Amino acid sequence: MKIIKRSGKEAGFDASKITDAVNKANQEVPESDRLSPEQVLAIADQITRFCASKDRIYNVEEIQDMVENHIMGYKAYEVARKYITYRYRRALVRKSNSTDEQILTLIECNNEEIKQENSNKNPIVNSVQRDYMAGEVSKDITKRFLLPEKVVRAHEEGIIHFHDADYFAQHMHNCCLVNLEDMLQNGTVISETMIERPKSFSTACNVATQAIAQIASSQYGGQSITLSHLAPFVDVSRKKLQKAVREEFEAAGLELSEEKIRQVAEMRVEEEIRRGVQMIQYQVITLMTTNGQAPFVTVFMYLDEVEEGRLRDDLAMVIKEMLRQRMQGVKNEKGVYITPAFPKLIYVLEEDNIHEGSRYYDLTRLAAQCTAKRMVPDYISEKIMKENKEGNCYPCMGCRSFLTVYHDEQGKPKFYGRFNQGVVTLNLVDVACSSGKDMGKFWDILDERLELCKEALMLRHNRLKGTPSDVAPILWQYGALARLKKGEPIDKLLYGGYSTISLGYAGLCECTRYMTGKSHTDPEAMPFALEVMEHLNAACRKWQQETDIAFSLYGTPLESTTYKFAKCLQRRFGQIPGVTDKNYITNSYHIHVTEEIDAFSKLTFEAQFQKLSPGGAVSYVEVPDMQGNIEAVLAVMKHIYDNIMYAELNTKSDYCQVCGYEGEIKIIADDHGKLVWECPNCKNRDESKMNVARRTCGYIGTQFWNQGRTQEIQDRVLHL
Repeated sequence: MKIIKRSGKEAGFDASKITDAVNKANQEVPESDRLSPEQVLAIADQITRFCASKDRIYNVEEIQDMVENHIMGYKAYEVARKYITYRYRRALVRKSNSTDEQILTLIECNNEEIKQENSNKNPIVNSVQRDYMAGEVSKDITKRFLLPEKVVRAHEEGIIHFHDADYFAQHMHNCCLVNLEDMLQNGTVISETMIERPKSFSTACNVATQAIAQIASSQYGGQSITLSHLAPFVDVSRKKLQKAVREEFEAAGLELSEEKIRQVAEMRVEEEIRRGVQMIQYQVITLMTTNGQAPFVTVFMYLDEVEEGRLRDDLAMVIKEMLRQRMQGVKNEKGVYITPAFPKLIYVLEEDNIHEGSRYYDLTRLAAQCTAKRMVPDYISEKIMKENKEGNCYPCMGCRSFLTVYHDEQGKPKFYGRFNQGVVTLNLVDVACSSGKDMGKFWDILDERLELCKEALMLRHNRLKGTPSDVAPILWQYGALARLKKGEPIDKLLYGGYSTISLGYAGLCECTRYMTGKSHTDPEAMPFALEVMEHLNAACRKWQQETDIAFSLYGTPLESTTYKFAKCLQRRFGQIPGVTDKNYITNSYHIHVTEEIDAFSKLTFEAQFQKLSPGGAVSYVEVPDMQGNIEAVLAVMKHIYDNIMYAELNTKSDYCQVCGYEGEIKIIADDHGKLVWECPNCKNRDESKMNVARRTCGYIGTQFWNQGRTQEIQDRVLHL
């Protein structure tokens, strides 16, 4: 049995440390107030048996809380007071320099919590360690100097989650939709170097990848680009190649018709597209940003984003090549094709591609084959999104954050060049448990917590106010987001709906179960769940009217936070069946991962909640290997088109480097009860010698996960 030390390092559970600490407190009180030796041993034994009976590892703070409770359970209040005082003194010593031990264990790669914080960061790599080191210092500064104590306390107790505290000290925003069209058509500046309008498609792709890397280093969230901004450069290459072919044949003394020249040139155009797409795929994967990971980028594929005719056909060619190369995958160090995490792909389902026999149906079938093999693309229904977004269809920023609709000075909808200021997430399960099932008290507590969230979100907003454009020239001065002057503050972009700020929420499923005794899929419980969503949206609307800032309700992905929230809930309320008895809580409005439901019913049910999560949401269905059943994938895609705005299919795509097994790497419990990944063929458990890809919370993770998320992945049932 193990514990997690304050540094994040795992260590063996030692019950003698409990008895030693209690005995020290015991010796500081009069003999008449002391615990007996038998009682001291009983406390250690009870805590040991409790921890051994659970399927997760407890940290030192949690165990010390148990010690306090057990001492008071014996009515040894003087001993408890001395024990609490001892803890407080030790905490003060640690707080005087709270980052040293964290950083040292991080460098030595034995900090389990930080190692599993981000499923797309390799904590052994120097650049990742450097980012984490800076993050630990930044979090320490943020907690001690930049945030009020009540926000810090609520964050640490799991009442709210103040996202990305490791970046808060800097004046950085969350995520964005890159205005690649502006950067390519009007030129940009990258690392103080002028980049003019590209003269070919492949050059445009190269500029795009360089911009992606720079943008990723200037913000802390995801970014999205659209292929429609690259598509015009196909014809630029076409004209250039037609001229070159004509000159080549004239120089060789050969006569060719214009039709033949066009045919030869078109073959070269296809090769140019292949090279350009390959450049995007491989550069995005191999580029490393300043935070030690590949850029978190989404590529949007939407045919109707450009006019009909040559330009749309060129876009279709680019989309086809993007899907073809992604389906092939990329080679790992063993030379075997595997599933990469990025770029994330989103394919828009529309009238011209969803019906068999429609003009671009072949692209949709290719997308289905790619999803069956590599888990992407994900799908947006143009029809449903236009119903939900005032007649507009546009990409999310990163994996699920959606901007609100905004109109420019000419009254035209504008999405590219806009961004999200940040996120604070409310733990709905904690609100429910704190109410003791008293419905009136629930709504009162919810309103109190919402005011706390607003205060925390305004801290994020105010941190960005006054930020000069010079902090990230590529964003604010050279077209990615704006064309501000040097020294000009970004303030005007923070108001009037130009950018959004997100109220996240987590655990609607468990919240509803606690308050009603039923799943939110139950017709009797669903009205309560919908009322909670409406209440959260009403708060966002109220705040927007008060501040002129576009607050928006966001379905939080909860990558590592799901484990943190679960541990905090268990510490505060114990293990409540169906509510706090897992090492994770459910993302946003999702149906619980263990609930048996078919894919079509799940998507239809979740669509109504997705509509009430305008700041971002994505639904998924868990499916087996579908490579031999593409018709079933297409059936799900058609259901998405008719019923839900944004959804994805989760399958498995793993590889064992020890024995060459390709299939599903399994999750098992080791001898200490810790969940680990194991090859079913050769029993390899070395994570550095396997390639595992799983949908974590909207995007694909490839660097493994904490114990809470790992249990959630293990618990998932199939929907098809």
